[in-house]
Amino acid sequence: MVKAIVLRAAGINCGLETQYALELSGAEAERIHINRIIESPDVLEDCQIVVIPGGFSYGDDVAAGKILANQIIHHLSDRLRAFIDAGKLVLGICNGVQVLVKTGILGKVSPESKQQITITNNDSGKFEDRWVYLQPGSKKCVFIDPERRIYLPIAHGEGKVVFENEEVFEKIKSDDRITFRYVDENGNFGDFPVNPNGSTDSIAGLCDSTGRVMGLMPHPERYVRGTQHPHWTRLKDKSRADGRTIFDNAVKYVKENLL
Repeated sequence: MVKAIVLRAAGINCGLETQYALELSGAEAERIHINRIIESPDVLEDCQIVVIPGGFSYGDDVAAGKILANQIIHHLSDRLRAFIDAGKLVLGICNGVQVLVKTGILGKVSPESKQQITITNNDSGKFEDRWVYLQPGSKKCVFIDPERRIYLPIAHGEGKVVFENEEVFEKIKSDDRITFRYVDENGNFGDFPVNPNGSTDSIAGLCDSTGRVMGLMPHPERYVRGTQHPHWTRLKDKSRADGRTIFDNAVKYVKENLL
């Protein structure tokens, strides 16, 4: 059985939806508080997927995701690295991406370098809550279908991906680590609102060099049933649920490679 942990912490508010999405895709999912994992990190041994869901961990004090990231850095860094090195999967959604970037898991060109990527305030200067189209951009990331454009909701005030310099950006791009970019319904790039936060190169998601760790600003767990689409009654295919593909692909990968 595929087993997943959905991380809990003060302020995270998308845990139930994320657990439900994983269960729909065939995983056995459990929400576990970060403090319990710090006390008993061996719980990571019994699962193949860890998801850091969206919300406002610790009220986004200091910066979005920073406090939770510091907990992971100081208490779970080695165990989470071992988890990833064992071929297992990590997914960060919205606040979870901010955490993964600030831990350095997704915020560096290489494990040895300092943090070179961050996620900062939207160019609009306000919280953006809308649906967006996403064009897949990576062939290495195990969570995505490289040929399938998807439609998901966003809900964030700090979603702008920026790089330390052009060299870092080019290295990330050449390593095939850009998983999704914001586009319009025809697959074209554009300024606001197509790119809702001003993110460099319209980046909506990143993966690590293995393709088994992904961070995604939009919320796939909020579109796992056809009726969650804002215009579902007009859809020809009412069973389509683009967010479900992220979780389906994760579970499929574990079944084919880790069980």
